[in-house]
Amino acid sequence: MFKSFAFKIYLAALVLRLIPVIAARGLGIGLDDMFQYDMLARSLAQGHGFRWYAESDLNQLASFVDFDLSTAREYDPILGVRTSFRAPLYPIFLAIVYFINGIDPSRFFAARLAQAIFLGAPLAPLTYWVVQRLSTFYFPPSPKVESGKWTERASRISAWLVAAYPMLLVYPLGLGTENPFFVLLLASFLFLLSSLDKPTTLNFLLSGIFLALTALTRSVILAFAFAAFCLLFYLHGKRAILSILAFIVVVAPWVIRNSLLHGELTGIETSMGYNLYLGYHPQGNGSFVFGPSLDLLPILDDAERDKIGTEKAIEFIKAQPERFVPLAVNRLGFFFGLEKRVLMYFYGNDLLGFIPLPLLLTISAILLLPFVVISISAALGLSLLRWNPQTCLLALLLIFYTLPHVFILAEDRFHLALVPYFAILAAWFWVNGFKALSIHWQESGAGKILLILSILFISLLVTNWGLELARDWDKISQLLGPNGNQSYFPY
Repeated sequence: MFKSFAFKIYLAALVLRLIPVIAARGLGIGLDDMFQYDMLARSLAQGHGFRWYAESDLNQLASFVDFDLSTAREYDPILGVRTSFRAPLYPIFLAIVYFINGIDPSRFFAARLAQAIFLGAPLAPLTYWVVQRLSTFYFPPSPKVESGKWTERASRISAWLVAAYPMLLVYPLGLGTENPFFVLLLASFLFLLSSLDKPTTLNFLLSGIFLALTALTRSVILAFAFAAFCLLFYLHGKRAILSILAFIVVVAPWVIRNSLLHGELTGIETSMGYNLYLGYHPQGNGSFVFGPSLDLLPILDDAERDKIGTEKAIEFIKAQPERFVPLAVNRLGFFFGLEKRVLMYFYGNDLLGFIPLPLLLTISAILLLPFVVISISAALGLSLLRWNPQTCLLALLLIFYTLPHVFILAEDRFHLALVPYFAILAAWFWVNGFKALSIHWQESGAGKILLILSILFISLLVTNWGLELARDWDKISQLLGPNGNQSYFPY
């Protein structure tokens, strides 16, 4: 095992992630989503349950939000209020780390270290294993070439891409659901592929269990889970019900807990109304907007906040129905946008100090160009696919993970969950080159259609990035100026 490529790529990915974690050993957290997850984890680690906003935490936020305690259910100033706003799995992960480490300030370093070891680094070997499962996924590079050789080469390249992808290297620094979500989604995809190839009881159960764990991290994956179960049922009939039952068994306890808390049927999390409110707010553009993001926070009853947010979003749509399609287009653009928001926020708010322009441009290129190169290459790699159940599963993931963001709320960070799959497609294109595109074009009508669609997708990507840079040029030029580190852009 220790000589296998999977183990070696795990170690390489871990070392690369430990560099920023150790460099930021004394880094704290902001009063944002990370603060909320920290509150929940501290409460769980101390045995108080899934609660937040105790009086001591409210005092830290008093200058930003005027919370209405009358809206809380059974508010306890020491313990806070029970909540269903966030999905439970990530706070549970943090709580385990806090329980072992303690809840003193060193907990942040311990959490980041755990994330690098158990959540970040495993992405690389998982990507390698996924490609190994996709031996029949691609159009053959040449009938004269042994396919296993090309699959192994593509497996290693895609694993290295994920191991060294800049934004994935720094993500363990953040206390956010993306850390477990990325790895659980990839593991779910791996077990779904196994179920397609070898429809055994174990594979069905693991598919359902890991999809459930992924949903308990971020419920946005529910649409894909439903689509994946339909595919399994179509291919394998009643045997696929094992996956569905395993999913229900894992998810049901939390749904029952939330339903009992609010006295009505409630899902995994009650954040939909809040996100819809932001996504359709008259002052918004389909992405996160700081000002309106504070409007509903004073309401401490999650069900009431969810209801009000949904009602307001419907009002916004009815008042200006002509905005619906443009907002959806905007969100699609934000979803596939350049990964510059984090850099603009951290550097612009003087969290990194002043950086000379040449170095700042270098850092920007390191952070922004990988997605440009990989996504364009992945679009060309798409044209080398051939239609089979594995291809269908990938298509379902790309479509049903993207669509909820198009109609609710989108940011560039949301596409990071798809980076391993883009890396796989990009690696296959790099391994085979333009010659394979030519062969596929000549041998099949489907190949012609796929290549045309790939070129169209690349054109849309480049156009989107150009419009994005033009839209944000005033902020970019300010950021690159002599006082750019004191621009103080809101996130």
